[in-house]
Amino acid sequence: MSTNINEIKFKDGKGLDKTIKDFDAKAYLVVNVASKCGLTPQYEGLQKLYSEYKDKGLEILAFPANEFLQQEPGTNEEIQNFCSMEYNVTFPVNEKIVVKGEGQHPLYQALTEGKKEAVRNDKPDFEQLLTSKGLISGQAHDIHWNFEKFLLNENGEIVERYFPDIDPRDEKITSKIKELI
Repeated sequence: MSTNINEIKFKDGKGLDKTIKDFDAKAYLVVNVASKCGLTPQYEGLQKLYSEYKDKGLEILAFPANEFLQQEPGTNEEIQNFCSMEYNVTFPVNEKIVVKGEGQHPLYQALTEGKKEAVRNDKPDFEQLLTSKGLISGQAHDIHWNFEKFLLNENGEIVERYFPDIDPRDEKITSKIKELI
């Protein structure tokens, strides 16, 4: 891939231009998030993961997105307030972006093209539910739903991609983070 993921610009929660390389870490967990999703409680697991591994070299970068049943309708300010007040989030929650379809942010174009397959949960109940309701659409490599996760190494290379229902503190994720930090 010709695009260096570390150099793709996005806006942080205050509207300032950032790139992944602006966050000095050994491992990055990039997650598309939403405040009105059944998976929203994953914010708690993400925060626990961040609290446990931040000082060892983990950075979590959350990107609110509204592509899945409009489950992130808020403004950037409302999203920041929600994350802070409801889940005491201290990791960066960036400006809302498009993660799938028309207008897809270049970061998510690079992520989904760079790692087309996601590690699935051992029990595919959530994926089967989404499929049965016709909610998984688009290309096979597209983001499937809110809270899909990409783990990157310190050079911005994609190590793994995780299906949305895999909890942030699942061994599938934490074991890879430990390898990187």
